[in-house]
Amino acid sequence: MSYKALVALRRVLLAQFSAFPFNGADLYEELKTSTAILSTGLGSLDKLLDAGLYTGEVTEIAGVPGSGKTQVCFCVAANVAHSLQQNVLYIDSNGGLTASRILQLLQARTPDEEEQAEALQRIQVVHAFDIFQMLDVLQDLRGAVAQQVSSSAGTVKVVIVDSVTAVISPLLGGQQREGLALMMQLAQELKTLARDLGVAVVVTNHMTRDRDSGKLKPALGLSWSFVPSTRIVLATSEGAGAPGSQRTACLTKSPRLPTGFQETVDIETWGTLEQSPAL
Repeated sequence: MSYKALVALRRVLLAQFSAFPFNGADLYEELKTSTAILSTGLGSLDKLLDAGLYTGEVTEIAGVPGSGKTQVCFCVAANVAHSLQQNVLYIDSNGGLTASRILQLLQARTPDEEEQAEALQRIQVVHAFDIFQMLDVLQDLRGAVAQQVSSSAGTVKVVIVDSVTAVISPLLGGQQREGLALMMQLAQELKTLARDLGVAVVVTNHMTRDRDSGKLKPALGLSWSFVPSTRIVLATSEGAGAPGSQRTACLTKSPRLPTGFQETVDIETWGTLEQSPAL
């Protein structure tokens, strides 16, 4: 083969298989055009999230039992389905989903039964009580979108997993090798789903007590802590005058805002809506 032919072959191979660099400005422009910000419907929570849930990212809501994680998920589902008129996939892994509670939230927002029914139709519910069922659901969703198959109301914009701890914790313990591998497979599915399909992923996580300090921290360990882009920890508000529905939300991880900020969230109130950019 002649030298010219080798040079031509090299150019073809470089064009087909090499990774070409992008500058920061190009990446920022792509981010602006591909990212939507979806309000949770809870104004104080949106402040901690820098205006709302970002598509392409995984957001984690952590807290002890009774801290309001599932209630926040209900508010997110109701707001996205009704106010933003986008589809939601709600993966229930602990049996905490009650359609009647979501209906109550919708009834508090609008007396129109037709609007309520349309919003409920935009919330697709799947029960997945082990990690294999959950992986199947996520892979089916990715495959459906790849084949341009969507529900009658449109493509899914938010995926809620309540909770990841329920399907991962039983697998951890002992040598942890298989359980850890499955946890990271689930993490990869969630991050790929968010990034490639342009959806906002919301997961809930429990709290565990640190062996050394005795302080509470989100469960599932260090490996999982790198999965969510944003993490908010819910706790019951202290004080005799604090209503039972008020929770303290603390931002412990964020790619945009300084951590440590706190807001009081009333989980029984579907708060003032924020305007979301057109999708």
